[in-house]
Amino acid sequence: MPGPEQNQPHQQHHPHDKGYKQLLANKRTFLELLKTFVREKWVDNIDENSLIRLDKSYVLQDFNEKEADIVYRLRSKDRDVIFYVLLELQSTVDFSMPLRLLMYMVEIWREIYNNTPENERERKDFLLPVIIPAVLYNGANNWTAAVNFKEMLAGYRQFEKHVLDFRYILFDVNRYHKEELYRAANLIASVFALDQRMDAGELIKRLQKLADGLKNLSRDEFRQFIIWLANVLKAKLPETLREEVSRIINETNPWEVETMIMNLEITLDEMEQQAMIKGKLEGKLEGKLEGKLEVAKNLIGLGVDIDTISKATGLVADEVEKLRKQLQQ
Repeated sequence: MPGPEQNQPHQQHHPHDKGYKQLLANKRTFLELLKTFVREKWVDNIDENSLIRLDKSYVLQDFNEKEADIVYRLRSKDRDVIFYVLLELQSTVDFSMPLRLLMYMVEIWREIYNNTPENERERKDFLLPVIIPAVLYNGANNWTAAVNFKEMLAGYRQFEKHVLDFRYILFDVNRYHKEELYRAANLIASVFALDQRMDAGELIKRLQKLADGLKNLSRDEFRQFIIWLANVLKAKLPETLREEVSRIINETNPWEVETMIMNLEITLDEMEQQAMIKGKLEGKLEGKLEGKLEVAKNLIGLGVDIDTISKATGLVADEVEKLRKQLQQ
């Protein structure tokens, strides 16, 4: 297996993955993710000043050159312990995830070991750092992949005292209750609340509920949110509306959140009205065609010639002839 490679192209699973990677490349947002959704003591003990994102790639050629998404090095306040958090971003269920995470972890440990002076790593007190694996999943279906590594091992229950195991943290965006996300009232919770599956009307309602929290974001956090929102909405909207929605969002300042929401609501209402009008028009045209075909069938049954039927119904002669053959079968 190859070691870490620099400047390798990353294989994105989904456009949303890229959006989350950009968001969580900001260490404050990453720490906010942990503090909001991981209720364990070690999270409270993180020294924020020592939080460092590793700007390097861990590529697995055995998995079509997939690459680790986000790796952070952290330090604990109380005992000055260095540890790592490895976060993978998924829009679809990946049943190989426990094995992938293990292989990334081994690559990180291998790099640390190889970069430690030989006289230090051969000492009795040399220890590798803890790596905490995690997955952020925003797919619609339930995450059904194993969350414990041992579940990938055939017959592991017979050898449970001896097999390798770990359990990764799962951030399942669509499984968080919206009220929980409203209460958190921070950047990452707001993103989760708007990334859940919903129609345009519900999205506007949620934006309205989140408005006060969004106004309290720092300018940098608000800009991150705006970039993410523009990308997500563009993916959900017809091409004719994307430019207008991007303009509304990108011109917004934190104190103008209500105006942005109102303009988005107007734009989305217009989209729904246009879709409704189009549907009604298509229904009427379809009804007219069905009426013409019914008249043509009756005239064919009476033995009227094709040219006369064509003039009476507005159907072209070839269509009438085709209909006549169908009736004769």
